[in-house]
Formats: sequence, C-alpha cells, structure tokens
Amino acid sequence: MSILVQNVSKSFGDFAALHDVSVEIPSGSLTALLGPSGGGKSTLLRVIAGLEQPDTGRVEIEGVEATALPPQRRGVGFVFQHYAAFKHMTVERNVAFGLSIRHKPKEEIRQRVQELLELVHLEQFAHRYPSQLSGGQRQRMALARALAVEPKVLLLDEPFGALDAQVRKELRAWLRRLHDQVHVTTVFVTHDQEEAMEVADEIVVMAGGEVKQIGSPDELYERPASEFVMSFLGPVTKIGGELVRPHDVEILTAGTAGARPALISRVTRLGFEVRVDLEVEGEPAWAQVTRGTADHLGLKSGDRVWVLPHKVRTSVAASVGETPPAS
Repeated sequence: MSILVQNVSKSFGDFAALHDVSVEIPSGSLTALLGPSGGGKSTLLRVIAGLEQPDTGRVEIEGVEATALPPQRRGVGFVFQHYAAFKHMTVERNVAFGLSIRHKPKEEIRQRVQELLELVHLEQFAHRYPSQLSGGQRQRMALARALAVEPKVLLLDEPFGALDAQVRKELRAWLRRLHDQVHVTTVFVTHDQEEAMEVADEIVVMAGGEVKQIGSPDELYERPASEFVMSFLGPVTKIGGELVRPHDVEILTAGTAGARPALISRVTRLGFEVRVDLEVEGEPAWAQVTRGTADHLGLKSGDRVWVLPHKVRTSVAASVGETPPAS
C-alpha cells in the first residue's frame, strides 16, 4: 500500500512542527523517518495515521484520499515506543484483542493468533502476562498485536527507543526479517542513524519540520545533498575546510601530492578499528584506520605524518539549514 503525503503543514500554537512536507512511500517498502529530536518525524507519522490532522496538505493511502478519515478507517497498525499492553490479559489475549472487538469467529482468532505468535517467536509465552516478559518480548508482542488485524500500513514510533543497545540491535535485525516475510508497507521513526541505515530500504531525513533529503541508505551516505545530511548520516571530519569521512582519510609517513602535514595527538584502539586524532594546519581532525594499518605505520601520539583525504565532499548541494529537492 503506497502512501502519498503532499504539501503537509502542521503547527501547534506558534510552533511549526511540519512545513510543506511532501513524501511518497512505495508499496511494500520499509521506510525510516530519521532526524534529530523536534524535527517533525513523529508528527508526520501521526498525520499519516490520522492521529493528527494537518493544517494544510493531503494524505493518500493506496490512491485513496485519507486526509479526513479517522484512524480506524485507514487500515493502519500503530506501535508506540512505550507500548500500553493490557496488563490483566495474557500475551495471547493481547494479540487477539483487535480481532475480538471486530467480532471475528473464535476459531479464526485462535488460528491467527497462533500464526502471529509463531511469527514473532512468542508461542511459548502465550499464557504469560506482559509483566513476565522482557522489554524486547513486549515489543514483539506489540508488533504481533498490530499485525493481527492485517493492516495496510504499519507505523512504528521509536519502537526500540526504550530498550538497551544490545536488545535494539537484535530487534532491528528481527524487524528486517519480519518485514521481508510479511511485506506490509512499514514506516518507522528513529533518531538512530545506524538503525535507519541497517534496516530501511529508504530514508527520509528530516529536521526543523522539513524534508532534507530522501533516498536509499547508500545514496544518502555517498551523495548527501547538504552538510547537515552528511554530518547526520555517519561520522565526518573537516580537512582544509572540506568535509570528509574519517575512513576516507589516508595517513602517510611521507609527503605526496595533495597530502597535508599533521600531528597525531592521540591514538585510540576500538577493537578492530583505530581512531587517530590529529591536528592538521592547526585545526582538529581525525581519521579511522584498521588496527593492521595502525600497527604497520607504527602510529603513536606525537608523530608527525601527512594526511590525504579521499572522496572529499566538495559537491555538497546545500549548506546546513537549506532544503535540497527531494529525490
């Protein structure tokens, strides 16, 4: 089910949460709304869900005008960061709730719930209560409950934000696998760049209530339309006034064409990777190299070296705060 958002604006008092936002989300895709806090991501998700009405603009779901439709008529499943499960109901009954209030036949409900619990790997916890589950298990229950009514669109608002880092990593890999199985059009909000890059087919980068760029993870990382997008999606450093990825900075022990003299101020080993903090022409910078490279060059604090930036972003289309055209 495709989603089309056209020229949507939304204000809360004097605060403009969304300003003339247009986004097209392909049917069956897994799309991330990524950006800093207050950038408009959750507001846009709530407008798509029908939980907020836009001041201007329109929303279509699979070609059907949905701007004025209530949430229950949009065919949307919604999962919040802090999922409000029914504490007095078992996992099985929580997942069945949406089907029960739609007066589905009992056998149909039983089969559907069993299928979903197997899908999210909770079949052995069917008779437990939410308080007896881990945070990751509760979120999987939340997703099963949202999928129970077979929504056209699945909307997730920071679904793993309240969980610890390791559980987040496990669940986002699981979400990607789940999406590949059910193929429901999915939109999720996150401020975690790694999460968006790892999970999404397409990323909508937002800030200040505006869309800054839309594209695949590779497109945004390799061809950012602005300094803001480049800085937000992955690490950057600045050498000679130009932005460059730290892993695109080559460290040399002898000068060569295009290389700049530098002083190593610190070498930090981070497992396989090594962070090398530098002073380049009086300005701080850093490079990211492998442990093998660092050992081969014998890098240590106080060494004088040369740095050669590769893939310098001289073609950045817009400065911070400007909005490049959505692709």
